[in-house]
Amino acid sequence: MLFPTLTFGLFFLLVYGLAWGLRASNEWRKIVLLLASWFFYACWDPRFVALLIASGLLNWGAARLIAAAGDNNGRRKAWLAAGVAVNLIILGFFKYYGFFMEQLEQALHALDWQRDLAIMQVILPVGISFFTFQGMSFVIDVYRRKTEPASLLDMTLLMSFFPHLVAGPIVRASHLIPQFRRVPEISRGMAATGLSLIVWGLFKKAVIASELATGLVDPVFADPSAFSGIDLAAAAYGYAVQIYCDFSAYSDMAIGLAALLGYRFPHNFNQPYRAASLQDFWRRWHISLSSWLRDYLYVSLGGSRHGLARLCLALMVTMLLGGLWHGASWNFVIWGGLHGTVLAGERLWREFRPKHWPPLPRALGIAATFHFVLLGWIFFRAASFADALAFLGGLGAGGAPALLTPLLLGLIVLGMSFHHFPPFAVQRVAIRVRAMPALPVGLAAGFLILIVDAMRPEGVAPFIYYQF
Repeated sequence: MLFPTLTFGLFFLLVYGLAWGLRASNEWRKIVLLLASWFFYACWDPRFVALLIASGLLNWGAARLIAAAGDNNGRRKAWLAAGVAVNLIILGFFKYYGFFMEQLEQALHALDWQRDLAIMQVILPVGISFFTFQGMSFVIDVYRRKTEPASLLDMTLLMSFFPHLVAGPIVRASHLIPQFRRVPEISRGMAATGLSLIVWGLFKKAVIASELATGLVDPVFADPSAFSGIDLAAAAYGYAVQIYCDFSAYSDMAIGLAALLGYRFPHNFNQPYRAASLQDFWRRWHISLSSWLRDYLYVSLGGSRHGLARLCLALMVTMLLGGLWHGASWNFVIWGGLHGTVLAGERLWREFRPKHWPPLPRALGIAATFHFVLLGWIFFRAASFADALAFLGGLGAGGAPALLTPLLLGLIVLGMSFHHFPPFAVQRVAIRVRAMPALPVGLAAGFLILIVDAMRPEGVAPFIYYQF
């Protein structure tokens, strides 16, 4: 069930009515939201609802056992290790089993052990990386005494809540569970922000991201050798716009849907292509993941507490694992390695830059950072390392563009222009909207949704981050 569809719209209207109709009983309200979330997930594959429930039970139980251990640090560490290990085993089996078995088979063949391994075909549950990371962060935060154990209902709802279930943001227990414990309220400001973000996200996904994907990016990346250098360059820029509009659209819609149900999600994107350094980029791109990697991986590896060399190693390992989090492919590892190398290089440059050298002008920093990110996106999007090299090699090829049209070029320019709007422009629009009467606002939102639906290409492609 995709957000930009009539089916989801009807589903949400039903859930919205039931949730606010049960406002007098917060526990029943949460039960309805939980059942609705399981139904939402079952629309993808009902077999994995049991996995989602089991994951919630696992993390709830691990947190309870850690809290029950009191001041016995040995037992606390043992239960933490067990909880994290089981989460990683579940994630590793579903997401990386096939990849690692293929690598093992290739290694055995290289050693002249020609026996083929029996490799199971494992179906990847949608959103498993997101809900697993949410569960792990809860267990770790209970261990660190940054949050209290939650009730079973609150914990399972945290991990299953449909607005952020399959593609984030990764909402931490310390942020959302206190909201679950209170009777929700919705203000005109929350409603205006929610509607504005939903309409804005729908436009970015259904019009810009989908049009660029079907008209330019997908065909060029499918066969780079068949297109001119101009088409390849346009596809690279187009993918940078597509992945931003696609993923930020999902985040905007998730935040908006949660707001209409009375809950606040954290902001997940902040104009990342106007970053003047790669460190700044990661403070703006997929903020919930980058902050998760910082707090639970980079800090655990030592962070900046053990000298510059250890810091650079922690950065590299964090980004390599962050790349692997996105999928079982060497291309994602290479993408993470590129980012880790440059992040470490930026840190070394800040440490050893000659004092009399002036800093790089911000405009040049933005251009350099964006084009490095663009290079990384080629490896991120290409089907294999060989395809990425073929794409890069073809950028100098001659010939006339076969796919690039004024419309597609205009969408690329439009998508890039979003990074130079006033910060939080949609929220500023919502401030104006909240002063308007409710009926005209609702009618205007419906009218805008119909316009967006008329503008989009046929069909609705899944969001890019559904595969992670």
